Amino acid sequence: MAVTIRLARHGKKKAPFYRVVVAHKTSPRDGRFIDILGTYDPGKDPAKIDIKKEKALEWLNRGAKPTQSAGQILRKGGVFKG
Repeated sequence: MAVTIRLARHGKKKAPFYRVVVAHKTSPRDGRFIDILGTYDPGKDPAKIDIKKEKALEWLNRGAKPTQSAGQILRKGGVFKG
């Protein structure tokens, strides 16, 4: 089971916000997901990041691989360093 941590886009046209979700690698971007880890709102100043750290660490320990953008958001959200 290939599982990734990635962003799912929501919101209005030209005013997006994102959910950080755990999904199967083959699922569509905004489609089916397994779990919601938090949200990311780049429209605020500064950008608002709201992540459930315990849940994120649990999925990372299970073997979920974050995408590049999700990894940066997890770092900024304080889930892990490096």
